Amino acid sequence: MSAEDAPTKTISDYEAPLAKSDTSVASFERDDKGLVPRIRNFLRAYPTTIPALVLVISIIGFSIVAPRFMSLGALSVILKQVTVTGFIALAQTLIILTAGIDLSVGAILVLSSLIMGNLAVVTGLPAGLAVLIGIFFGALMGLVNGLLVTKVRLPPFIVTLGTLSIFESIKLWYSQSQSIRNVDIEAKAPSLLWFGDGLNFGGASLSYGGIALILLAAILWYVLTNTAWGRHVHAIGDDPEAAKLSGINVNWVLTSVYVVAGAICGFSAWIAIGRVGSVSPIAFTDINLASITAVVIGGTSLFGGRGSIVGSVLGAMIVGVFITGLSLAGVDDYWQKFAAGCLVIIAVALDQWLRRASQ
Repeated sequence: MSAEDAPTKTISDYEAPLAKSDTSVASFERDDKGLVPRIRNFLRAYPTTIPALVLVISIIGFSIVAPRFMSLGALSVILKQVTVTGFIALAQTLIILTAGIDLSVGAILVLSSLIMGNLAVVTGLPAGLAVLIGIFFGALMGLVNGLLVTKVRLPPFIVTLGTLSIFESIKLWYSQSQSIRNVDIEAKAPSLLWFGDGLNFGGASLSYGGIALILLAAILWYVLTNTAWGRHVHAIGDDPEAAKLSGINVNWVLTSVYVVAGAICGFSAWIAIGRVGSVSPIAFTDINLASITAVVIGGTSLFGGRGSIVGSVLGAMIVGVFITGLSLAGVDDYWQKFAAGCLVIIAVALDQWLRRASQ
C-alpha cells in the first residue's frame, strides 16, 4: 500500500500510548523537617530576633555582674552614647542593603558638623540656615560617592576609602585644625545644642536626639518595607542584574541611596554637636567601625538584599550595652574592643550560616 493510501492518524492515536505511562507526580525530599533547618528558616524570615535576644540577655547578664548597670542613670547614659552611632548605622544600613559599604560616613559627619559650627558661630549665619547647609553638603558628599560607584563603576569599598581620605583632608583644611568650644556655641548659636537636651523622668532622661533616632528609624522602616524605592533597594542588593532586567533603574536607585545616607550623616552632625557640646575635627574617629559593627550585629547581611533598620538600632544598643557593662564590671578597655570584635565575627559567621539555608 502506498503512502498516499495509508490511513491518516488522529490526535487520539498519538495520545493513546500516554495512557500506559506513569502518572505519579514528581516529589522531592524536603530538608527542612529537622529542628535546625526550621530554626534557620525562622531566623531568615525574622532577622531582628537574634539582636533582640542578644540585647535582652546582655542586659540581664551585666545586671548580675554589675548591679549598678540596671540603674536608670546607667541605662540613660547608654541611650545617649549610642544616639550618634545609631544615626550613622541607619545610613550605613541603606548602603549595605545594596551590597555596598561606606567608609566615609564618619568624615561626612564631622565635616558637616564643622560647616554648621563655623557658619553659625564664626560667620554669624542663623543656626537653622547653617544646619540646612550642613545637611546639604552631607548629601553632596553622598552624591559624589554615588556617582563614582554608578558612573565610574568603581567598587564601593575603593570609592569610599578614597573619599574618606579626601573628606578628612578637607575637614582639616577647612577647620585649620581648630575646634569650636562649647561656650562659643552657647553664646552665639545655642540652638545647635538643642538635641543634647531632653526629657527627665524618675531619675532617667531621654535626649531629643534619642527621640529623633527612634522617629528616623520608624520612617526608614516604613520606606524600606512599604514603598517601591525600598523594594528596589532590596532587589539591587540581592541581584543587581536581575533588578535591571526587571525594569529598575539601578544607577538612579544606587545614587539616591548614597545621597540619602549622606543627608542622614549631615543631619546626625547636628545631633553630634548637641551630644558632645562642641565641634572638633578629630571627633568620632571610631564611628565608621562602630556603625558597621552595629549593622552587622543587627542582622543585616554584608552581601546585601537582607537586613533590618530595627536590627541596626538594636545592634547599636548592643554595642553600647557591652561597652558600658564591661566598664562597670571593671574590664580594661582593650578587652572591651576584643569583645566587640568577637561580636562582629560571630554575627558574620551567623549570616553565612543563614545564607546557606537558601542555597
